[in-house]
Amino acid sequence: MSEGAEGAEGAPARDPVAPRRRGRPARRAAGEGPGARERILASARGEFAERGYDKASVRAIARGAGVDAALVHHYFGTKEQVFAAAVEAALTPALGVPELVGGAAPGEVGETVVRAFLALWEDPAARDPVLAILRSAVSNERAAEVFRTLVTRHLVSRVAARLGAEDAEFRVNLAVAQLVGAAVLRYVVKLEPLASEPVESVVARLAPVVQLHLTGPVPPGPPGAP
Repeated sequence: MSEGAEGAEGAPARDPVAPRRRGRPARRAAGEGPGARERILASARGEFAERGYDKASVRAIARGAGVDAALVHHYFGTKEQVFAAAVEAALTPALGVPELVGGAAPGEVGETVVRAFLALWEDPAARDPVLAILRSAVSNERAAEVFRTLVTRHLVSRVAARLGAEDAEFRVNLAVAQLVGAAVLRYVVKLEPLASEPVESVVARLAPVVQLHLTGPVPPGPPGAP
């Protein structure tokens, strides 16, 4: 056997051009390693927040994560699929809300939902990813559709299923509108005095309104309505 056919320890020499698995970049070239997927999602949130859905690119997301663009495609696929994955990751802290609704006493549903919702917004680690995604969703219809679909699937439909009312999804929509509006004014616009009000005071004011949306009687329609 020739001298180059074995390594220093007598093991067969490794082919310098080893075949790669289709669709997956080499580890060293891609920057793959522990936490690569999480770095990609974090970079995607930042890219979508800063540049918007239209101007964000897979190449820029990869650069921000310190990986090869091929690895982004390997984990997530297209830019739209990267955005969908970023939305799902941002929603993770809120996924326990449907179970909280199911376990709450009927008269405590509003307070339970408001308290859980505001707890997420009080925590910057949970709030910032949601804000990043929201900024992108409001600027692009395709991004808005992805966001809407995932919110409906993971939150609205699951909470509505626990209410058991005929118009449950409409009720949840109204509650979400109430809560998101209050959160944006408090944490983003920082409208005073709402922005500086103690969180317990905000819970006390919002809880009865959200309770009414979720479990209250249906108000009578306008005169002449069926």
